Amino acid sequence: MLALLQRIKASNVTLKGDLEFVNDWQYFSLSAFISQPFSRLRYFLTQASFASEPSAHHDQLTTTGPYAGTLSAFAAGTKLRTRYFSLLTISPLPHFPLNLWASDCTRVIETARYFATGFLGLDWDSSSLKTAAATAQLHIIPETPDRGGDTLTPGDTCLKYRQDMQTGHDYGLVQLSKFRSTYLPAIAARFQAQNPGIRFTDGELYSMQEMCGFEILVRGSSPWCDVFTQEDWLNFEYARDVLHYYRAGPGNRFGPVMGSLWLNATAELLKKGPEAAGRLFFSFVHDGDIIPLLAALDLFPTVEPLPVTHRAPSSRAWRTSQIVPMNGRIIFERLTCNSTSRNTSKGGAVHHVPAGEHFIRINVNDGIVGLPICASGPGFSCPLEEFLTLVRRREEEVGDFRTVCGLKAGAPAKITFLHQ
Repeated sequence: MLALLQRIKASNVTLKGDLEFVNDWQYFSLSAFISQPFSRLRYFLTQASFASEPSAHHDQLTTTGPYAGTLSAFAAGTKLRTRYFSLLTISPLPHFPLNLWASDCTRVIETARYFATGFLGLDWDSSSLKTAAATAQLHIIPETPDRGGDTLTPGDTCLKYRQDMQTGHDYGLVQLSKFRSTYLPAIAARFQAQNPGIRFTDGELYSMQEMCGFEILVRGSSPWCDVFTQEDWLNFEYARDVLHYYRAGPGNRFGPVMGSLWLNATAELLKKGPEAAGRLFFSFVHDGDIIPLLAALDLFPTVEPLPVTHRAPSSRAWRTSQIVPMNGRIIFERLTCNSTSRNTSKGGAVHHVPAGEHFIRINVNDGIVGLPICASGPGFSCPLEEFLTLVRRREEEVGDFRTVCGLKAGAPAKITFLHQ
């Protein structure tokens, strides 16, 4: 986007029509929006350097506006504290300090810190207060290739995924480019008619659409949103669906095996139960690391791969805007029936649930989502043993992480750090 703005300025063209506002629009400096509290990092750049090189501060956690990353992370922590407060207070009390995990990215780490403040309170981290009264400890997991399967970011460690230029990491961009070519030329023609002196590429038009969301996060509103029609936005939404579906989701041959790492580790914890493993586990990652998990679970299946020659029907299950929005999350709940109860999740039919039976329920962004082939328990949950069988079957189907990713025999094969 910065390159586009520089090109417009260098062209000495006064934009008209839908883009007229750009003549006076100022790219927002991120100097006031970088997350500072609770950080162990230090930012040595001056206020002037923030303004002169804003690209150096992209991908940071925003701190202003009604949709600020800091606010949404803190609010999420508070919401989940309300929902799961009993897990913090029932006897016997959980083991403290509670271990939390975050991948080694400043934005992800800051998100974890603000979340923990909402969930546990201001004094959760002894390192900030220099006391021994910590209620939690945040562990940073490197995003480096040498981690192998012992990682929160398998896209960085799966060697073949990074190297395969046809069906690996870049496959999403390839498919995105194909779909963009079905709707962006019409937008280009509209702008060209209004501004004959400058022509925009597909990439530049797409960045304009992205800017709408980015600026809303920082400022609360954006004139870029008014540049495009409702149809343009429906196409942009689907373009994001295509990108993530083929980059690391069900449409990428590496997606499910990358997601199987976290799924397998979590299944083991759920199998052991809260008394042996612990009650609460929180991992903080990028949206691109949640998507492989969904692929491993086959949670939002499509009858056919997403088309790139036209937009899929609005009834499609795979919607990135709903699956991995900003501050998106997926929660695995282990439920236990303390007394014989009735399950009416299947079309109103009554099913008796034995006391003491365990179930797994999946919550995606505050909505319960039943597994496609296992949702017979209370509230669209899956009986624990059936869930574990499903996970084992998926592991056999997607393959061994080290083998599929082309790692050496001695490379770590699984996640080992998830424990309380």
